[in-house]
Order: sequence, then structure tokens, then C-alpha cells
Amino acid sequence: MAEVRRFFQDSPSSYFLFGPRGTGKSTWLHRHYPNALWVDLLEPEVHRRYAAHPERLRDLVRAHPEGEVVVIDEVQKVPGLLDMVHALLEKRRGLRFVLTGSSARKLKRSGVDLLAGRALLRFLHPFMAAELGADFDLDQSLRQGLLPLVWDATEPAATLRAYVGLYLREEVQQEALVRDLGDFARFLEAVSFSHGAVLNVSDVARECQVSRKTVVGYLQVMEDLLLCFRLPVFNKRARRRLISHPKLYWFDSGVFVSMRPASVVDRPQEIAGAALEGLVAQHLRAWRDYSENDCRLAFWRTKSGNEVDFVVWGSAGFWALEVKHTTTVRPKDLRGLKAFREDYPEAEVRLLYRGSETLLIDGIRCVPCAEYLVAIVPGQGLP
Repeated sequence: MAEVRRFFQDSPSSYFLFGPRGTGKSTWLHRHYPNALWVDLLEPEVHRRYAAHPERLRDLVRAHPEGEVVVIDEVQKVPGLLDMVHALLEKRRGLRFVLTGSSARKLKRSGVDLLAGRALLRFLHPFMAAELGADFDLDQSLRQGLLPLVWDATEPAATLRAYVGLYLREEVQQEALVRDLGDFARFLEAVSFSHGAVLNVSDVARECQVSRKTVVGYLQVMEDLLLCFRLPVFNKRARRRLISHPKLYWFDSGVFVSMRPASVVDRPQEIAGAALEGLVAQHLRAWRDYSENDCRLAFWRTKSGNEVDFVVWGSAGFWALEVKHTTTVRPKDLRGLKAFREDYPEAEVRLLYRGSETLLIDGIRCVPCAEYLVAIVPGQGLP
């Protein structure tokens, strides 16, 4: 396919660029920094060289005094390099480092704090619908997701099946993140049922037959590998009794669908509905991060069962979004938004559904989901 222009923007400062593998970090950097000094720690020889002697980075920079940008790809593989990065930033003005990572585990423990704010935290996400424009297809996105690695593949389904195996083999096994890969594989399958749902750690532990403490650790591994994220409950000025557990989402709808076991007892709309909700979630995260605003994401659910899938609030605005995998809007589909609007009349409420017409029902704007996703553009308010 033709080159896709990403919404991610360069920074005049040094920065960490986080994102799961396959989101296009290296591709973007090669296009935008064709003359940068490059240290690719995915190359075994380069990894061995810098792991044994991190001071080689200082020698590399000294040998290229004209160089302004240094890219260290997958920096978490040699966290010791961050000492040298810190020292070089102190000594040489005008030098910029771009430090990419697909795992935050080691950097969270040492490196990010070490740089003490000298490098910004930035994130690259799967494609957004607006980046793809006319090439965006909602049904295709629900089946295979929006990872550039998968989108460009000649066999997307096979690429998706191999994707999580890549993390299990290279990230989990090599970094010894878990003791038993078999238990972790069962956990991944069990937790796929929690995508778009309130996370009950005890239920997941029973399902994969491990301790609750083990599941808590596995969830941390997934978040460190940037494979999933949690949404907290929106409780500002709460007037009703709310639940307290967060929701869980995989970072890409296609990865979720690939991991979610399907059987004859599953209703197709159940998996498709969770995938659609996750697709909206990943767009909201990308919009927030690329806009670099202060908006936060949450969901709202009362003890009585009223629920709104997404609440987005900050200086850019205040929105409540409900996602329904249905081609018609029924009165019960609007119940959660109506309850939320009673408590927060200042919020803009939207229902996203699989129909083809934009409707206004009881003051609630109901928008076709594909149309809404294409209209989400960083730097602008939500549609």
C-alpha cells in the first residue's frame, strides 16, 4: 500500500518513543531522520557490543561531531546505555536522542527516572482511521486490527497469529518475565475474555488455575509490554454508587480477535461487539497522545447497571461515548447516556453504532461508528 502519513509529530527535544512492536516506530524514524546516527539493538551483534561496553555510545557520538540526532532502537534491551545518554545530554548542547522501546519494564525501574525529565515520553499507536482515509474499512479493521505490520502483510491472519508468539518468545522468554510460559499462555487466553469488560482478577485466576497474585503479575507484564491497558471508573462529583474495578483492553482489536478463542457456542456479535469497543478505545488513546492534551479516559458504571463505555474529559472538552454493535438504535441503548447526562449535563454525549445514518434521538447524537472514527483527528476536539 502507499505510504501512510502518520499523525505522530516530531519533537525538538530528546524523547522516548514507546509502542508495541509492529506499530511502525522504526519506519517512521528512518523516514524522518535519514541522516541520524543509528544504534539498532535488535541486531544481535550490535546488542552484544553495546551491552558489553555502553561507553561505545560516547565514542560513536564523538566520531560524528556534526550529528544532531541519535536513534537508539529498543533501548530497553541495554538499559545501561541511559547512563551514557544522560552524560552526553549534559555535555553537548544541541544533541538529541530518540530512544524507542516496545517494553517499559526495565526503563520504568531505572532509566526513565534517571533522565530526570530530560527526555519526553511519546507514544506511537496502530493506524488511526483518519490516517488511512479512504483505505479505512471498518469490517477489515475489526478482523485484522490496525497494526501497520499486519495491515501491510500479504497474509494478515497468519501474521496476527504469529504476533503474540513473538512477544511470548522474544520479550517474555528472553527477559525471563515469567517462570512458566505454559501458565502465561493460558492466562493470555483467559484474559482475552475480559477485553472491553470489567476486570475481575479472581475470576481470571480461577479460569487459568493460577494464584491471584500470579495473575496480578501477569497483568503487569502485559502492561509493561504495552499489550493492554486499563480504564479506571469515572467518579468525579459522583452522585450514584459506582463500581470500583477497571476495564481491560488489548491495544489493538486485531490482536484481541486473534487471541480470543471462538467456539460454536459463541455468538459472533459478542466478539465483534468487544472488538468494536476496543477499536474505539485505541482511537481515543491515539487521539489523546498525539494531541498532547491533558484529557483522561475512563468509563462510568453504576451499581444499578447504568454504563457509559468511555468518558473523556480535560481542558479540550468533556465527552461521553457509548458503543453498540447494532444497526438500529433501541431505547435501551440510550439508557446509560441518559443517566450520565442527568448527572453531568455539561457533557457532550454520543452513541456510536453500526448503522448508516446520523440520528438525533432524545437529544443524543447517534453516529455511524466508521464515520465517527474517520472524523477523530488529533489536535481537534472529538466529533
